[in-house]
Amino acid sequence: MSSKNLLVELFVEELPPKALKKLGEAFAAALATSLKNAGLAPATTAVTAYASPRRLAAHITDVAAVAADKPVVQKLMPVAVGLDAAGNATPALLKKLAALGADASAVAGLRRENDGKADILFYDSLAKGATLAEGLQKAVEAALAALPIPKVMSYQLQDGWSSVNFVRPAHGLVALHGADVVPVAVLGLNSGRETHGHRFEAAVDLVVFANADEYAAKLATDGAVIASFAERRAEIARQLEAAAAKAGGKPIDDDALLDEVTALVERPNVLIGQFEEEFLAVPQECLILTMKANQKYFPLLDAAGKLTNKFLVVSNISPEDASAVIGGNERVVRPRLADAKFFFDQDRKKSLESRVAGLAKVVYHNKLGTQGERVARVAAIARAIADHLGGGALSQHAEQAAVLAKADLLTDMVGEFPELQGIMGRYYAQHDGLNADVADAIEDHYKPRFAGDTLPRSLVGTVVALADKLETLVGMFGIGQIPTGDRDPFALRRHALGVIRMLAEGDLALPLAQLLQAAAAPFATVDGFKPAETALADFIYDRLAGSLREQGYTAQEVDAVVSQRPQRLGDIPKRLAAVRAFSALPEAAALAAANKRVGNILKKVENAVEATVDNALLKEAAEVALHDALVDVVPQADAAFDTGDYAESLQALAALRAPVDSFFDDVMVNAEDPALRANRLGLLAKLHAAMNKVADISKLSA
Repeated sequence: MSSKNLLVELFVEELPPKALKKLGEAFAAALATSLKNAGLAPATTAVTAYASPRRLAAHITDVAAVAADKPVVQKLMPVAVGLDAAGNATPALLKKLAALGADASAVAGLRRENDGKADILFYDSLAKGATLAEGLQKAVEAALAALPIPKVMSYQLQDGWSSVNFVRPAHGLVALHGADVVPVAVLGLNSGRETHGHRFEAAVDLVVFANADEYAAKLATDGAVIASFAERRAEIARQLEAAAAKAGGKPIDDDALLDEVTALVERPNVLIGQFEEEFLAVPQECLILTMKANQKYFPLLDAAGKLTNKFLVVSNISPEDASAVIGGNERVVRPRLADAKFFFDQDRKKSLESRVAGLAKVVYHNKLGTQGERVARVAAIARAIADHLGGGALSQHAEQAAVLAKADLLTDMVGEFPELQGIMGRYYAQHDGLNADVADAIEDHYKPRFAGDTLPRSLVGTVVALADKLETLVGMFGIGQIPTGDRDPFALRRHALGVIRMLAEGDLALPLAQLLQAAAAPFATVDGFKPAETALADFIYDRLAGSLREQGYTAQEVDAVVSQRPQRLGDIPKRLAAVRAFSALPEAAALAAANKRVGNILKKVENAVEATVDNALLKEAAEVALHDALVDVVPQADAAFDTGDYAESLQALAALRAPVDSFFDDVMVNAEDPALRANRLGLLAKLHAAMNKVADISKLSA
């Protein structure tokens, strides 16, 4: 049984660039998986994916021409049903064997096995292994069906009657096993060994492969195509750095743009273009965005990160004289930049404040009103937060920034480039002569926009960002728009994580429950709004727990702290550190187990137990000792807790281990005397409260 390397290439019209990388990886992976499942490729086979604008391909090593035969065990029927008293096959057995392609001669070879109830007849046979032609046909069909295609198109085949559905019209299929063509037919194409190279720069019209292993090299020399997405990407990155150094700058760092450009060219050639310096008067974010989004250019920055009037073009052709290509790109980009300059100049003719009234005509949500109504709520929430944090200028600036934060939505620039909302608001606020903190807050109130994004640069920005995100969370929860499964159309999980980060990393003295109440207050007049503060708090703490686990804290540590619902989120890192230090103490395991036991005892009591103790009812020496220990330890632990020294507060509990152990060894909690039982439960309640002030240490119990 021969084993050779396999090559499959599907030659198509230009594929969607933003999907190309995934399409190439999925195509190769699906082919390999199907071949492995068919027994045609081993688990150790090496798979190389290729993807260029006009082709998807895969090179798979050690593929067999024919799969090994597979033993098949077929359970037939009980012996009593399949054989008569004389041991001859019954009609039922013969019919079953015939269905499996066997006849009466197979009866003598049937295997008997007891399944615990009766003897069963089994038919053992060998299933002939699939040929590569059979297996590859199924594999290619399955791979094409499973591709993550953004949008399918239907097109006619050459016969003029048939039509097929695929992401783009396909024009060629290569399938080589070593040097042999594997007969496969899909999308109206029959496999061969020929493909097309670069549209303009291929050395020959048809690139012909002698064997599967020369694919990439032959395509590069004869076809002028770098077939590997990763190699093409690396080559573009290398050329970008070299060209940028030649132009005295550095290319903008954008992995998504690099991926997209890699998917647009087969033979990259980086060229340097430039535009008039007068356009640099426009905010660089606008120029960068229009060059990246519309033209797929890489703007060049100087050493200080400031935009220059040069840019890099990744061309798909390499003429001896590139001046025409460069000139063409410079002519194309100029009107784009002129539009940006026009928008910027026009927008500055009206102040941000004058645009606020127009937000009353912009629908925010059919149940929550207009953007104007939303802005009023955000401003009220921002004012409440700022007042709590000190008031004065902070409250004034936060409220002003909140009122103006959405005004740039009505500008021409943001209308053309929605990605610039907030950014343009800051520029226009600066033009209007507003306070620097107010201007910065208008941009920063969207932060953090994503995981790892920076937080607002000032307290004013933090207040407005909190108000904006809390208004969204409270509003959506109040109308029942709660995320479920993978559905989160209003990005509430991201908003919750943003609130958590600002409260925790800023160590703001803002109790979460009070914050949610303040955020709900402006919704009092909204029809159909129902406060959902408990559900929202659960949602936020759930996001918090997930975030902490991702940061490396153990599930036990996180549960111990978060289950106590700390109101000040800035305390949580200190509480977690305290729990980790406590866990290392020799007394920790015993105290955690005891705390869990105390909690279970108190849960079984019908009525709430008050943490009060009557000294006159302390009868046993062990309960007296525990009470005395609590009298000694609790003030120490509470004093440390009040100063924020959570580690010291928890470590003070170590002194309770011995009296707690003695109490459970020597004292019957559920005494027959009701007064005695109630007093002992009160002692346990006091112990439970002391143990769980920083964290629920019972969560540390295995």
